[in-house]
Amino acid sequence: MGTRRDRLRAATVKEISETARRILVEEGPEAVTLRAIARAMGMTAPALYRYFDSHSELLRHLVGDIFTELTEELHGAMHAVQGTDMSGKFLAVARQFRLWALAHPREYALLFGTPVRGAARQEEVDFAEECAREFGWTFMALFLELWQKSPFPIPADEEIAPTLRPQLRRYRDDVLGVDLPLGVLQQFLKCWIRLQGGVSLEVFGHLEFALDDAAPMFELMLSEVAPALGLTYTPPPDAP
Repeated sequence: MGTRRDRLRAATVKEISETARRILVEEGPEAVTLRAIARAMGMTAPALYRYFDSHSELLRHLVGDIFTELTEELHGAMHAVQGTDMSGKFLAVARQFRLWALAHPREYALLFGTPVRGAARQEEVDFAEECAREFGWTFMALFLELWQKSPFPIPADEEIAPTLRPQLRRYRDDVLGVDLPLGVLQQFLKCWIRLQGGVSLEVFGHLEFALDDAAPMFELMLSEVAPALGLTYTPPPDAP
């Protein structure tokens, strides 16, 4: 459990992170300053340096905390699906990702508005990067389970664009460290780009020029992605 001092420090760090997030949600990212956090907590700004070395480190900790929350949400959606229903798990996780993003637009922008620094490197992993990888592995682990239980059609290496092959190989060997055909990774990235790209366009308001409600378009995307993975698409329970 640690010493009483350790517990008090952990509680203060948690309060700092929660305060920073509240300011982020209520006032936007520019308002998340050490002075504003300290004022909201009844502390002085220099006192925060006993817990974080810099404003950047504090923000990185906040990013990590939010990634952890999102990962837990996705795991909860996955585990709510009974048995070995891989189609249900995939659809549940994809839908929960979108719902969380729409419910937390400013947190989503903090996580995905710009890439997490160094997310592709194995060395010098900080708290935010570690939590980001845990989030990413939620989707990758589900994808690998799909491939292992029921392999879906993939192109042979020589059928993949010559300029794409070395990039996929580097992603496989240097980032993931898994032994998979390059076609599996190409299919994973194709699906992820469609899923996360569509969610980002919706969260950032870039579909409002055409759509008042992007949910049907999101479901259309899922109905196209699922068969490519050997899965069966079913509409959400609340669909008309």
